[in-house]
Amino acid sequence: MEIDVVLPCLDEEAALPWVLERMPAGYRPIVVDNGSSDGSVKVALSLGARVVMEPRRGFGAACHAGLLAATADVVAFMDADASLDPRQLPRVTEPVLTGAADLVLGRRVTRSAGAWPPHARAANALLAHRLRRRTGAALHDLGPMRAARRADLLALDLRDRRFGYPLEMVLRAAAAGRRIAESEVDYLPRAGRSKVTGTIRGTLRAIGDMRRVMRETA
Repeated sequence: MEIDVVLPCLDEEAALPWVLERMPAGYRPIVVDNGSSDGSVKVALSLGARVVMEPRRGFGAACHAGLLAATADVVAFMDADASLDPRQLPRVTEPVLTGAADLVLGRRVTRSAGAWPPHARAANALLAHRLRRRTGAALHDLGPMRAARRADLLALDLRDRRFGYPLEMVLRAAAAGRRIAESEVDYLPRAGRSKVTGTIRGTLRAIGDMRRVMRETA
């Protein structure tokens, strides 16, 4: 079975070769360019990835454009910045394929000191705690590597198009009675500076988006 892998992309020219060359057999990369000013699109095309252009800025906008473009029964998502190893995608897709879970998130485990800044780790831990209380799902990380069946994701009618998209996915999946699980994946130092965790300002922006989603899906 083939699996589509959505890779939201904004200026990831340096990371894309490593990411795309490590894509497992049967996993089809869909690079969703969200307004890159570097050579990301050219690199992705040269390495055989499907490229989707999403002019509306926003992490959720890029993720959802990739979901709409996907045709495989099972769709995975992961960052395109080399912070996650595509070879570990089966860890999150296998429980979906076997029917053991409906939505699987990769629980990030750091493999070097600089991979996860303290302010971002603390914010993630607090969010995971609130998610456990609200949904009952045994989640410890709102990880960007995740997988689910395409039809199930489309049925959630996700609306956020910013940094709240991953959180909305979990909240709506829980409300719909979907079985949510975690699988451990390595978290590596990303190529270049993160748009979110690389700065306190970016982290606060993401927190603001997620607080809004928490209110709107209450």
